[in-house]
Amino acid sequence: MNDEAFDDVTSLHARLEALRGEHRDLDDAIARLGSNPQDDELLLRRLKKRKLAIKDRITIIERMIEPDELA
Repeated sequence: MNDEAFDDVTSLHARLEALRGEHRDLDDAIARLGSNPQDDELLLRRLKKRKLAIKDRITIIERMIEPDELA
């Protein structure tokens, strides 16, 4: 593996960890808001939508790092 490829993979791992952290933070925020959803239902829906988008990005990066054998 050359230096550029190594840097790309290292960068992907760093991005993946950042996204996982953000996903956990959103999960915590959703749980707090979920205890009384009437307070801000719109915010709750936006946070859930953001969490799903982040999960999709996590999946994409995981596949880039370790592609399926069949692909």
